[in-house]
Amino acid sequence: QVQLVESGGGLVQAGASLRLACAISGRTFRSYAMGWFRQAPGKEREFVAALSWSAVNTAYADSVKGRFTISSDNAKNRVYLQMTSLKSEDTAVYYCAAAPERIGLMTHEYEYDYWGQGTQVTVSS
Repeated sequence: QVQLVESGGGLVQAGASLRLACAISGRTFRSYAMGWFRQAPGKEREFVAALSWSAVNTAYADSVKGRFTISSDNAKNRVYLQMTSLKSEDTAVYYCAAAPERIGLMTHEYEYDYWGQGTQVTVSS
């Protein structure tokens, strides 16, 4: 079993930055495709960003492109989501997801096998 634990959420003002972290533990695989999703109140969970197992390729939702950056530190078994120029519409619970030993970029929920419990990000305008 793989455990994912997100951290770094909080309450910030519009225009601020936050960095979310996802710690991976438990059963280890050679590689993971990783992703971040978010769910705002009253809305379905949506894709935010994805990182290929090689950590070379990335994908972003149009709504965050140019503002958010996904990255990883394999030595620390962590994946990050750097968020800048935050807007009120970025308010949501952010979830980290892992797809062990998958090639390519996973942008759909069903492609991921493991999920974290989420971390709240609230952006005040």
